[in-house]
Amino acid sequence: MSSRSQVLRPRGLLVLLLAVLAVAGGWSLGTWQASRQGNAQPRDALLQQLTTLESRHAKGQSSEAEQQRLLELLVALDRRPEAIALLEPMADRQPERWSLRLLLAELRRNQNDLPGAEREVRQLLNLKPDRIEALQLMTLLQLEQGRGDQAQAQLQATLERLSKPQVRPEAMGVGLLLADLLQKRGQPGQARAIYLRLGAAFPRDVRPMLAQALLLQEKGDTKGAQELLAQARQLQPETVDRRLDKVAAAWGLAPLRGLSPSGSAPKPPDAAARQSP
Repeated sequence: MSSRSQVLRPRGLLVLLLAVLAVAGGWSLGTWQASRQGNAQPRDALLQQLTTLESRHAKGQSSEAEQQRLLELLVALDRRPEAIALLEPMADRQPERWSLRLLLAELRRNQNDLPGAEREVRQLLNLKPDRIEALQLMTLLQLEQGRGDQAQAQLQATLERLSKPQVRPEAMGVGLLLADLLQKRGQPGQARAIYLRLGAAFPRDVRPMLAQALLLQEKGDTKGAQELLAQARQLQPETVDRRLDKVAAAWGLAPLRGLSPSGSAPKPPDAAARQSP
C-alpha cells in the first residue's frame, strides 16, 4: 500500500486517542479481517462451510444470517470478487443499512476499482452527507487519485455547514478528519487552528486537546504534549479515563493523575490521598 493510501488510516496512538476514524457498523472490511486473523478453524473446514453456504444461496434457500456468514467467509478467504457479487444486491435491497454499502466500497477499493468505490461512497453521502465513515473513505479515495485539494475543500464546506447557525455534534468528527488531512498535506498550523476551533465549540470534549498533544509529540515537543494531556485530564476530572495515562506512558511521560494543568509535578497530597494506594 502506498504512503498516500495510508493517509487518514488510524495510527497507533490516534486509535487510542480518537476513535473517530474507525469504520463502524459491524460489517466493515476491517471487522472481517480481524475475524479472519482470530479464526481458529482450519482452512479446509472454512472451505467446506463455504461450499455448503454457496449451495444454499444458489438455490435461494439461505437466510440473512447465512448470507452474512457467507460474505464473511468470502472476505476471509480472499475471494473478493465473489464477495462483491454477493454484497451488491444485498446493499441495494437494504439501503438503510449503510454499513453494507460502505463495505462494498472498501471491497472495490481493495480490488483497485477506485472509481467504483467512490461511486458507492457517493450513494452514502447522498443519503447522509455527514456520515463520518463515508467522508473518511471518500477523502482517502480522493487522495489516492491525486485530488487532495478537492478532499480538503469538501471537508471544509461540510464543517462550515455543520457550524451554522449553531454547531452540531457532527462537526467534531468532520473537524478532526479535516485537521488530520491538513497535517498530512503539510499544513500543521491550519490543523492546529481547527483543533482550537473545535475546543472552543466543545469545551468539555477532550478530543481536540488530545489531537493537539499528538501533533506536538510528533513535532518533538514532549513538554507541550505533556501540558496538553494534563489539561485534558482537568477537563473531565470526575471521569477516570485510563486512555490518557496509556498515551502518557507510550510517550514516556509521567502519570497524569495529579498533574497540574501546566504539567508540573503534583502538589503534596492530603492525608486521605496519602492513605490510598
